[in-house]
Amino acid sequence: MNEHEEQAKDLRLYEQELKGFLPERIFDAHVHLFDASCLKPGATFPPRYCYQKFGGLFTVEQYEAWMARLLPGHVVHFNSFGHPEDPSDRDAAAAYTGRISDNRGRFGLALVAPADPVETVVKRVVDNRLAGYKPYPSFVTGKPVAEVTIFDMLPEPLMREADARGWVVMLHIPRPGRIADPVNQQQMVELCRRYPGAKIIFAHIGRAYYLNSVLGALEGIAACPNAYLDTAMINHEGVLEYAFRNFPRERILFGADAPFALLRGKSVEINNQYAYLLGEDYAMGTAIYDAAHAVTFTTFFYEQLRGIKCAAERACLSRGDIENVFFNNAQQLLSGCAHDTKK
Repeated sequence: MNEHEEQAKDLRLYEQELKGFLPERIFDAHVHLFDASCLKPGATFPPRYCYQKFGGLFTVEQYEAWMARLLPGHVVHFNSFGHPEDPSDRDAAAAYTGRISDNRGRFGLALVAPADPVETVVKRVVDNRLAGYKPYPSFVTGKPVAEVTIFDMLPEPLMREADARGWVVMLHIPRPGRIADPVNQQQMVELCRRYPGAKIIFAHIGRAYYLNSVLGALEGIAACPNAYLDTAMINHEGVLEYAFRNFPRERILFGADAPFALLRGKSVEINNQYAYLLGEDYAMGTAIYDAAHAVTFTTFFYEQLRGIKCAAERACLSRGDIENVFFNNAQQLLSGCAHDTKK
């Protein structure tokens, strides 16, 4: 099947399964956007890295073209940040994010590392009129990435600024156990309680890609009014249903995780583990490539929407709940945290 045929099949899926479910307005709270200026000089990605599908970059123009195709007729707002690992230049990435943001329908976060001086981080956020920042486990140096903790990623001086300024902190939690890890669970709650002014978004529902990982793991942060979840790259109906039933719905944000979500594949649970089944031969986490082309895939993006639809029906979300998760929650949060409304 060629790309044109796959796109036609995607459109039929959208018309039959998603069009009547999705609100007119969509806010995608988790998007990676960057151009060549955001990378260190001479930097490239490995040949099979998923960005190669998009020419080694993923710009705002590319994103909007994809959204026009995948969500025809919808108004799409977004919150973006750069590629949160080397070879990113964090200052340049923040400048690009600032240039493409207007703090009305386009919002952005700065990338930060724990070694960044707090004055640099404040300047990075304020000068580019961003809503906060995004750390990442691989930005921590001096210890194996599997041993990194949340507080290694977020030193106290950095969090004091976020707390005082009411910034968003988009947190991709570390450690192999993800949200099921007891150290993570304790530190997630402690972080929210210690810095109540900061708005902490736990990305990927705390990286809960299979059901047992999330059972009993949301109640602590659910009690913290400054804790939020985004749904990025989660297509597991059971995980999403559990979140809808056990976390305040007004603090759940739709996020897709483009451009990763634009590959063809689906995340599946296997024996209390997860794997990305891919219809394209790219390297991405725990990927299993269907080299025999035994299955016809749609995008991760559509599989996420299918999962949310199924979970919303099971958890009896109202139409208002659905509109809040897909748009209002994120729009209200980011509008309230953006440093300055651009003219």
